[in-house]
Amino acid sequence: MPTKCSKARKLVRDGKAIGKFNKLRQYYIQLTFEPSDRKTQPIAVGLDPGKKYAGIGVQSSKFTLFTAHLFLPFETVNTAIGYGRETRPSLAVKKRMEQRRMMRRNRRSRRINRKLPFELRAHRQKRFSNRRSKKVVPSIKASRQLEISVITELCKIYPISSIVFEYVKADVDLTSGRKRASSGKGFSPVMVGQNWAIEQLSKLAPVVKKFGWQTSNLRKHLGLEKQKHLSGDANPQTHSVDGVALAASQFIDYLPFDREGCRRLVGISNRGVENSEGRGHCWKGIVTITDAPFTVIRRPPISRRQLHLMVFTKGGNRRKYGGTITRHGFRKGDYVLAERNGIQYQGWCSGDTKTQISVSDIDWKRIAQFSKSKVQLLQRSTGLICKTIIRGANSSRRVFRESPSRRKMNIKEQLIKEIDQIPEPLLSQLLDFALFIKARYVEDDISEEERATIAASKLDYEAGDYMTLEEYSL
Repeated sequence: MPTKCSKARKLVRDGKAIGKFNKLRQYYIQLTFEPSDRKTQPIAVGLDPGKKYAGIGVQSSKFTLFTAHLFLPFETVNTAIGYGRETRPSLAVKKRMEQRRMMRRNRRSRRINRKLPFELRAHRQKRFSNRRSKKVVPSIKASRQLEISVITELCKIYPISSIVFEYVKADVDLTSGRKRASSGKGFSPVMVGQNWAIEQLSKLAPVVKKFGWQTSNLRKHLGLEKQKHLSGDANPQTHSVDGVALAASQFIDYLPFDREGCRRLVGISNRGVENSEGRGHCWKGIVTITDAPFTVIRRPPISRRQLHLMVFTKGGNRRKYGGTITRHGFRKGDYVLAERNGIQYQGWCSGDTKTQISVSDIDWKRIAQFSKSKVQLLQRSTGLICKTIIRGANSSRRVFRESPSRRKMNIKEQLIKEIDQIPEPLLSQLLDFALFIKARYVEDDISEEERATIAASKLDYEAGDYMTLEEYSL
């Protein structure tokens, strides 16, 4: 359970605990002795699934422990963390599957001798009936698996008592019974695979389903603000706020009452009771929403190892593309520490050359290429990229620490970094521009009186009206 940071340091110092980081870059301690008691408080996890983004919140009755914003791989896009803008769109999961199917068919067609009769051709026979399948489509399954993996890591640290899942029930066809429902058959992509996800989550803890309108009412009662525009922004007001509201529903709920029974309830809100006729609904329970660490989570956009090319290579020498293995002992997605010109950078391994290793930041934008001798491994690839953007006001007093991030560079260090990446032919132009800026700055710094004195001295010097050093010393 969360404890004071000073107590955690004391336990680690005395050898009674071991400090570790999990896959979400959360710092926790593992006791090396038998505790005096194993009582825990009930903790709930709220999951707000979506098509491109998801929100997760961990809540107890007194504290908000963890919030997260997930970038789902439904459409694989590189989004700038903190700005919510898509920078370099790449292939979605659906398009990747179509490309893989086309490449597989091309391979099979190349090995068939079409000069033979159809009965003698080496067609692959159907091994089983796969025309009717109830599998979850890969694009939806990849998103649900990311949510399940994050909650699985949270269950290893927190004693999760329940998981609250926002169940999507879209009103899009005539089967809903609504008068103004749209005609035809349709559904929301979020609805696909949610029963499969609930089945997988039920293996971790009991799952409670909540509808969207229930989440909205509870969020308004708790006074939590939600940002409905620019849903891709990585801030707590977009999706993680719904995760916190869902988790808080295990400690507060909108329940029916009667006038006599309402007086006996503990912790019930009396708002609306006096004006009722003896029956109605009111909020029951107590929960406290506090500041908590906010973490952005996504999968590293690594291409799988390409076994075959789109076009057959002459000679059979296939070029290497994709995969996670590098030539220097690192894997793509490893959390590393790199050094260059005395400046240290922390990021994720994203590629390699013959002598260098590429290190990228949380946006998967390459910081620079470093020599393999200047790169140090911090943590092996976990299949997740996590970064703590915001820390709560009281989070420094808990065991959890902020994820290590790249040290902020000043302007001079940024200039040195950019100069190292500029080609040699452009360095002379850069030097001329720097000298021009420096000279203009010196001229602008001189007052009008000093400028007049310098001009008069130049005229006297040109006219010969000046004293030499020998005359001045006499």
